[in-house]
Amino acid sequence: MHYPKKLVEAVEQKMQGHNLEGFLPGKGPKNAVLMLVGEAPGETEIRTKIPFSGRSGKKLDGWLAESDLNRDDIYITSAVRSRPFSIKKRLNKKTGIIETKYPNRTPNKTEVLAYAPLLDYEIQTIQPKILVPMGNIGLQRLLGNTFKISNYHGQLLHSPILAYSNETNKLAKTSEKYMLFPIFHPAAIFYNQKLESAIEYDWSSLGSLLKNGELN
Repeated sequence: MHYPKKLVEAVEQKMQGHNLEGFLPGKGPKNAVLMLVGEAPGETEIRTKIPFSGRSGKKLDGWLAESDLNRDDIYITSAVRSRPFSIKKRLNKKTGIIETKYPNRTPNKTEVLAYAPLLDYEIQTIQPKILVPMGNIGLQRLLGNTFKISNYHGQLLHSPILAYSNETNKLAKTSEKYMLFPIFHPAAIFYNQKLESAIEYDWSSLGSLLKNGELN
């Protein structure tokens, strides 16, 4: 995806001083039926320039295949396009040297708001039939902070979404309604393996909805 230069420059200006690395555009066909909305790229994604190319991406590809879906038919993006990282100093017990690490972290609300116009542009350009937010960050970017993925995963929703308002510098509800199908973020299973069966079921349900033409 190529974004208008002014949108990218506005994001870069707002994000000066934040611990963010690189920039990963959304990827997929312009006539995609599904738009997957993740959290933010990780270290692997920034290096490969491919969304979900790390451990969670392998899980995602497996679930897509089981649901008769593949990346060629899907547009993949995220609430934030750069890698948010923390700065942590740890003592290496073997060498006795204090090392500095830069692990991935969850994007904050300021960062999600700054990147919001890019996601708005993608939704307007791709016009997907259904939005699939993966995890709380993607879901709350689209529907608001009161929405929790644990309460809404696997449900087909018809709702206005949140879009950036230049006048208020906030997210505001759209007048148009969209279809959404929230799903747990693929990385969730690395913290709670019990979620894997629920995620598999949700992807299977979404695949069935698409196959049976029930997304109307």
